[in-house]
Amino acid sequence: MATAPRFWRENPSRYNLVGVKCNSCGRHFFPPRTICPVCHRKSVGMMERVKLKGTGKIFSMTEVHEGLEELSMQRPYFLAMVELDEGVKVTAQVIDCEACDLEIGMPVRATMRKLSEEGPSGVIHYGYKFVPVNLKAKAEGPAH
Repeated sequence: MATAPRFWRENPSRYNLVGVKCNSCGRHFFPPRTICPVCHRKSVGMMERVKLKGTGKIFSMTEVHEGLEELSMQRPYFLAMVELDEGVKVTAQVIDCEACDLEIGMPVRATMRKLSEEGPSGVIHYGYKFVPVNLKAKAEGPAH
């Protein structure tokens, strides 16, 4: 887990899903970086901070039965690689669902939730997780 000072430095990205867009090639990146890994030197001075929409689809996923101690009360839990609408892929926990509800290509949206609590000082870390979109509609089946 990140130390409290490092975690707070990363807050703008974590809390707001702020990434960058390379105005040379048009690609988005998260977390933010100062140079585009595609354009390299052509991107110097061309990286623009952007707020990502936080919507996308499940690209890949897994169900975790033995994992982080901080998440032991949530086991099993689901991790997914989510492809955001801007093309960025992020790995995050998918919550408020059952394994049978999840599938590749399912639309999801980001939500802010508690990630962990740090030691006796009680510093609480928040960040993004994803929830399925239209899960209720899927459970009810197609409209007639």
